[in-house]
Amino acid sequence: MSLPLALKEISDEYLLFGVAGLITVVAFVGLILVPALGAYGRIWEKAAAGFLSVVVLAALVVVGVIIGLTIVYYYPDLVGLFNG
Repeated sequence: MSLPLALKEISDEYLLFGVAGLITVVAFVGLILVPALGAYGRIWEKAAAGFLSVVVLAALVVVGVIIGLTIVYYYPDLVGLFNG
């Protein structure tokens, strides 16, 4: 049994990022979404809690992207700062 050509070309970095993303989604669902939905009884309350949980996830992703882009943009300055 051979793998399709697209799967043969996946490098280790993509697999690691995929696993990290999967772990992040599982952690979000288990630690934020499930407790938020379980805390309320009415359907509209659960829907509001789910929506707000997704808004929190989006905010965390945006902050993470901004921090990452800032590090990439200022990387030469940061290397010079820490290497003295």
